[in-house]
Amino acid sequence: MQRIRMSLPYFKQYGWEVEVVAVDPKYTDLPQDKLLMESIPTDIKVHLVKAFNKSRTSKMGFGSIAYRSYFFLRKKVNTLLREEKFNLIYFSTTQFQVCILGAYWKKCFKVPYVIDMQDPWHSEYYQDKPKQQKPPKYWLSYRLNKYLEPMAIRQAGGLISVSERYTETLKDRYPRIVRIPAATITFGAFEPDLKIAIRHQNEFKRLLDPDFKNIVYIGRGGVDMYNAIKPVFETLKKGLLDEFVLFSRLKLYFIGTSYAPAGQGNQTIMPLAKQYGVDKSVIEVTDRVGYYHTLTTLLQADALFIPGSDDPQYTASKIYPYLLTNKPLLAIFNSQSSSLSILDEFGVKHAYSYDKTANVNLKIEIFFKGVIDNDLKEPNYNPTAIEKYSAKMMTKRQCDLLNEVNLILL
Repeated sequence: MQRIRMSLPYFKQYGWEVEVVAVDPKYTDLPQDKLLMESIPTDIKVHLVKAFNKSRTSKMGFGSIAYRSYFFLRKKVNTLLREEKFNLIYFSTTQFQVCILGAYWKKCFKVPYVIDMQDPWHSEYYQDKPKQQKPPKYWLSYRLNKYLEPMAIRQAGGLISVSERYTETLKDRYPRIVRIPAATITFGAFEPDLKIAIRHQNEFKRLLDPDFKNIVYIGRGGVDMYNAIKPVFETLKKGLLDEFVLFSRLKLYFIGTSYAPAGQGNQTIMPLAKQYGVDKSVIEVTDRVGYYHTLTTLLQADALFIPGSDDPQYTASKIYPYLLTNKPLLAIFNSQSSSLSILDEFGVKHAYSYDKTANVNLKIEIFFKGVIDNDLKEPNYNPTAIEKYSAKMMTKRQCDLLNEVNLILL
């Protein structure tokens, strides 16, 4: 959703008239942020559809909004395609199961479609992991995704992905799509969001303790992030043992770590903190917070932290809101993650890999002490990178690919 939302102000500038079909927010149990509507141009047509009630479908193992909204999306878009002329359908969602509708619409209405791979769809990542590390309903979702992904991907007219590895994996898996247009396009930095957050900052509950130096991460948790978090906790543990008075001033926040409904999430970061004996200095909040509440909290922090996954394909789309805040930033990723090269382009000084960076614990200690002593200067990011990765330029690159797909069929 965020990619399209941040692109809507610029599509027309690059030659595309856009209409949006989305599920009515009242059918989701995730936190809602009505302020998001402030960033959407008033001339954009938005069609909202229904979804089946989750309390009923979840009894059969299908609580995902993708399955609950499938028939309503099909019905609405069928009507639009019959009544108007559309050049292309663009799927940009992590509810990938709805993408199989693309093959149906292509067959019935001869309209090509593009899929935006913001995450892997069918993945072998958890196959060799212990049961306790696998997502809920993994057995069922793995088999459904393995069946549904080829139905959608094989007929796609183009692919957009946040990671080149996602596209490479799909092209290896489905030789039929080797020659279709594809582009690696990250999410962009959308500066209007920061202005909206600042304008409404007093409307949000403060999550941070002002008596401490607060280092904040807001995003999903998971065991796959342990390799990136372990050196942070190791360094914190050493600091508390060697210089307790100094390091006890630090609080590390991990907020919104679970996708489960409010109050039902399981902590994944706190068990690791307890293992290292730093749990008194770590706070994990599993409940998700709204997008602008997130931005407001990042702005209130003394410094920010982004841990990456041990999956080398992982690209953190959240890095751009972090960069927009101009707060001191510590980022730790797998050395093969494309996020590190992006952060390097911006000139982020404290971006490291957990598997290749020499003396990473010492570097983290220097960062921690800089936060405590207010010695870290406000970042001065590379203006060329700021422009290159802006939401406007990311929209242009999307439109370039959409044009390419459209031209193939003319």
